[in-house]
Amino acid sequence: MSKPIVAIVGRPNVGKSTLFNKLIGQRLSIVDDTPGVTRDRIYGECQWRGRSFSLVDTGGIEPYSDDIILAQMRRQAELAIEAADVIILVTDLKTGLVATDEEVAAMLQKSGRPVILCVNKCDRVGAPQPEFYEFYNLGLGDPIQVSSVHGHGTGDLLDAVFEFFPEQDQEDEEDELIRVAVIGKPNAGKSSLINKITGENRCIVSSIAGTTRDAIDTTVENSYGRFTLIDTAGLRRKSKVDDAVEKYSVLRAKMAIERSDVCVIMIDATEGFTEQDSKVAGLAHEAGKGCVIAVNKWDAVEKDGKTMQQFKKKLEADFSFMSYAPMVFISAKTGQRLDNLFSLIKSVSNANAMRISTGMLNDLLAQATARVQPPTDKGKRLKIFYMTQASTKPPTFVCFVNSAELFHFSYQRYLENRIRETFGLEGTPIHFVVRERGDK
Repeated sequence: MSKPIVAIVGRPNVGKSTLFNKLIGQRLSIVDDTPGVTRDRIYGECQWRGRSFSLVDTGGIEPYSDDIILAQMRRQAELAIEAADVIILVTDLKTGLVATDEEVAAMLQKSGRPVILCVNKCDRVGAPQPEFYEFYNLGLGDPIQVSSVHGHGTGDLLDAVFEFFPEQDQEDEEDELIRVAVIGKPNAGKSSLINKITGENRCIVSSIAGTTRDAIDTTVENSYGRFTLIDTAGLRRKSKVDDAVEKYSVLRAKMAIERSDVCVIMIDATEGFTEQDSKVAGLAHEAGKGCVIAVNKWDAVEKDGKTMQQFKKKLEADFSFMSYAPMVFISAKTGQRLDNLFSLIKSVSNANAMRISTGMLNDLLAQATARVQPPTDKGKRLKIFYMTQASTKPPTFVCFVNSAELFHFSYQRYLENRIRETFGLEGTPIHFVVRERGDK
């Protein structure tokens, strides 16, 4: 059976994201004093009393706001409530009980889900402060004192949540999961792509650049396998990032690249290639991740019979530093070629994790050196004694040679191309480590 889902909800700035980070044991959700920092649903894994469950952080609920972003944040919280087995309503001791708390509590009571009332910011240990007792007026039973900053009371809170978990069946072992980070500059259509794939408004979409702030995980399953799609904040030039929240967003996007297996680099077809696209792709390349270049908004481009070929040729020149990355022309709006995208993600992930035996590598090395002689310098010829694969993700090969200086970049590129052709390593960078005989 699937893991229980626990949603953390409440009005803005009561400390939901701080509590979420404390319970999952890592700083996954952005925390700042500014109300409305969290916008989308953010999922994390949590364990208590031998049970694993999914914890969901949501944006602050403003029941009657007409603001576009706030209305979508409210809808995201409602979706989390619908999917949850248990709900934690977070309130704030320091500001006391306010009308918005009562409105949110009434909304939760209508949902029919079990609700645990958490009074946050009870930072003093000991008997509750007098203000604590006014939270009984919400009609949700006994409130639980919690300090999300210090961790006081989190055990009592999780015990109360645990009581409402369904009976545990023998859980199936997790299949191979491919983590896919969707990266790119702002407004390239990253959130729209994930919403189209999942068939729901999983991420808030707006033409306002910087709408997505956190790295948001969504698991989908289709005929190509199981994938965790990570929607990230758009990466802008450093000089344009002045807001503290946006600095956290950029950091989360870079962390998402680190924990992914494959990066989908989104290009806006209506704008074409920009210098920022090159920098974003460079982050994935440097991290050694499998890469797919997805040219989005292809439906909005005026085309004739040669448009795609010309566009592809130009992109190949622009992305010459990562010529291994395959390209796919898609539309997140219409769903055009999304099957091709998943097919590429699957093959690129396999290539990034491929292991090649030493025997096969050395057979290839013998053929390659017979075909193109290794370089010489002042009468001394490069000798490659043997090659072995040291690691995967990305495939890393150690070459033992008589002179590292003679092993020029051009000959490394030749060997790289031969390995790619022979073993089908499409979409993944290849690293070489050169060792001279006698090196430790």
